[in-house]
This record gives sequence, structure tokens and C-alpha cells, in this order.
Amino acid sequence: MTAEVTGPSDELSTGRLVLLHDPEGVDAWDGVFRLVAYVRVELDPELAADPLLPEVGWSWLAESLEVSGAHFTALGGTVTQTSSARFGDISGPARTDDLELRASWTAEDAELAAHGTAFYDLMATAVGLPPVGVSLFGQRSGH
Repeated sequence: MTAEVTGPSDELSTGRLVLLHDPEGVDAWDGVFRLVAYVRVELDPELAADPLLPEVGWSWLAESLEVSGAHFTALGGTVTQTSSARFGDISGPARTDDLELRASWTAEDAELAAHGTAFYDLMATAVGLPPVGVSLFGQRSGH
């Protein structure tokens, strides 16, 4: 499954969620269903400068899995910050900052809907969208 989510400040999150299945099980997976996720999100420069950003990015995934009620084990992965600067005759912004999260975990049972929900929540959180059922209010002008 692939997804793109645009946040309130036009940040873009792109991602993939892949389901692997081996009916005989894989020892390294500790089960028969393994989910593999990749998420990339554009960052504003202020957020990109936060030294705790990798830990925060990982917490987005862990909290999404917990809140969704997904039953899982063997969670592991990486969070990578990248910054790119363009020079010379190349189109695009002069600088971009991104966060990439790569993770995998084993579903403890065949009920996989909660894992899809967790992936959706991760993508939305990464671009600053509120949880489902919560609305963002625009800035009020003082009159």
C-alpha cells in the first residue's frame, strides 16, 4: 500500500506499507505476518534542527501502533534525517530537509486492520495533522 499526505503547512509525507506472509513462520520474524513500513516527510528548517527529532519520529510509530490497538512484536527500524542543498542550474528549493523512517514489526495475529490504521496515523502525525476526530482551527484575527 502506498500513501501521500499533505499537512496544514503543505509538508508532504509519502510512504509504503508492505505485508509479508510465510505460513510456516520465520524465526527472525517471530511469527507468520511481517509488516515493513517506509515513511518520508518534508520538514521545515526549524523542526529539522531539533536534535531529538529521530527519537520523536520513532515515537510517532510506537504511539501509532499502541493507540490503534495493533498487536505486534519484534519492532525495529531506523530514523534518518537528511538535508540537501542545491547549487548551480538545478530547479527546486535551495535547501530541503527530510526525515525517513524505516521499520518492520510482526503482527501477532491475522487481524491486520489496526496495523493499517497505525500506518495512516503515522503518516498524518508526521505532517502535523491532528488525530481523527480533532479539528484544526485557523488563526483568529483580532477585531
